[in-house]
Amino acid sequence: MDIVKSLSSYAIPAIFLVVLSVGLYRGVKVYDVFIEGAKEGITTVVKIIPPLVGLIVAIGVFRASGALDLLIYAVRPVTKIFNIPSETLPLVFMRPISGSASLALVSDILKEHGPDSFIGRVTSTLMGSTETIFYTLAVYFGAVGIKKVRYTLAAALIADFISVIVSVWICRIVFS
Repeated sequence: MDIVKSLSSYAIPAIFLVVLSVGLYRGVKVYDVFIEGAKEGITTVVKIIPPLVGLIVAIGVFRASGALDLLIYAVRPVTKIFNIPSETLPLVFMRPISGSASLALVSDILKEHGPDSFIGRVTSTLMGSTETIFYTLAVYFGAVGIKKVRYTLAAALIADFISVIVSVWICRIVFS
């Protein structure tokens, strides 16, 4: 175990030295390349700030308006068909939008029902098997200027829906 701890302590400085050494050996102006990359990084951050701010505001409005509660109430009959616990529905709808809001919901669900309950296990499985679709589209597609996202969005939402159903199904098989 001490070997792993020692290796992990020196891994990043070793990689840093290897990159510098190879760059210097090949005649690359390492500092200039680093500065150019930092400039590109700042440009990317500036490009993604507007969609990110818009997404954060939209999440706040969605939750504060009661639209999330209304949506959960409307889909309960459908979720009963797939045996999706109603306690996990806020997570099912919030996860594609925001990772941090989802994490807060997971924390609330686990406090209320416990991590070893069926609902806690389904919640944990859902959190690990679904993606923040809208955040990813807004940030990554926005950073490279892709505006037509309809096929990506449709495929991602279908995959997310299947992940929800399979998460519940697997938890029923393994934990029931």
